[in-house]
Parts: sequence; structure tokens; C-alpha cells
Amino acid sequence: MVDHRLLFEKAGRARFISHLDLMRTFQRAFFRAGIPIKHTEGFHPHAFISIALPLSLGYSSQCEILEFGLQAPLAGEEVVRRLNGALPEGVRVLDCYEGGRPIKQLAFLDYRVDLDYPEQSAAEQARQALEELLGRESLVVRKKTKKAKCGYTEVDVIPRIRSWSLEREGARLTLNTVLAAQNPGLNPELIVEALRAERPELAPELSWCHRREALDEAGQPFR
Repeated sequence: MVDHRLLFEKAGRARFISHLDLMRTFQRAFFRAGIPIKHTEGFHPHAFISIALPLSLGYSSQCEILEFGLQAPLAGEEVVRRLNGALPEGVRVLDCYEGGRPIKQLAFLDYRVDLDYPEQSAAEQARQALEELLGRESLVVRKKTKKAKCGYTEVDVIPRIRSWSLEREGARLTLNTVLAAQNPGLNPELIVEALRAERPELAPELSWCHRREALDEAGQPFR
């Protein structure tokens, strides 16, 4: 039933739209745009749409992928034009194309993580600390989960990091990193949590995560 994909971005205030609300937003946008998409049958039909690897609340992205089915042929450019006229500020469709490889082949996600500090010296100390932490052979972090009786599980983040680099500009430290996307994936916030746990005095005042690209096993853009 799913035969097309959207590439879209989520930015600005839209970062705080939850996954479920974003799904509802797209359902309404398809309806208002007059785009006939496939639905289930029965008394309570619902749209066949899904978002691959939903974004964490508060994160921005320029590479989100939504899958859907069209009931009738419609040019991708027209789908993009109509949807962008119906979507709220901060959610913008970049491309519409026929579905290709299965989502299970989406192997990595490229992130930019900005950490803000009160002064340059603290940001530089954090850079050195993160460099040491990410250079270890193992870095175990506690992750909250409802599945474990104790309320958390332990995750070694190092095997799930494909690459990383650090940059500092003034009092802002930026981590550029490519992380495993699934089976299991790694949320970049766990790297920030590792810094908070290991060096609490270097915890950032604010942190922002931006998803830049979805990649396949070879490190090429996944579409």
C-alpha cells in the first residue's frame, strides 16, 4: 500500500510537535491539499502513512522520511506544492518520489549537536573531556526504560558511533557525529548524558540536536 516517500524538514517551533501530532498534521494536510492517499477499509479507515525513525521531541531535521500510498497518479512536484501550502510553519516538504529500498537498509543518521556554555573556557574544557570520552574503547551510559524493573538499561555508545568530530566556536561546542540508526540505534542525547554523568561540572547549559542526513550502510544518502 505504501509506494511513495516524502523528504521533509522539521524546524523552528515545529521541533516541539510530537510524533503523533505530526502524523495527524500530515493526515490533515493531505486532506486539505486534495491529495488522494490510500486508507484502510472498514468502519474506521485511517491513512496509510508512516514516518521512518521518528524524531525525538525538540530535535530539528532536514532529512525526515514519510511513506504513503497514492490512490491515483500525481506528479511529485505537485504533491510537494500542494502539501507545502497546507502544512504549518516549520514543516516543509523538500521532495516527493517513488518508494525504493526498504527502510531496514537505513543504517546511519548524521547529527549536529550544539552544546552551549556560559564562557569559552568551559566550552574548551568540555571539548577536551568529550574527546577523551569518545576516544575510549567503551563508554557505558544508563538509559531510562519502562521495560526493566530498575527503570533503566545500560548502553555502550562507542560501538554505535560510526564517526565523530568536535568543533568549538566561542562558548559553543559542536559535535558532528554519524550514529547507528536502528537495530539498535543511538540517540545523540545519550552522548550528552555521558558527559553529564562523567563530568557533571561540564554539563552544558543548553543542548540542541539537528538531524542532517539519513545514510545507508555505505554512507550514501538513503532515499
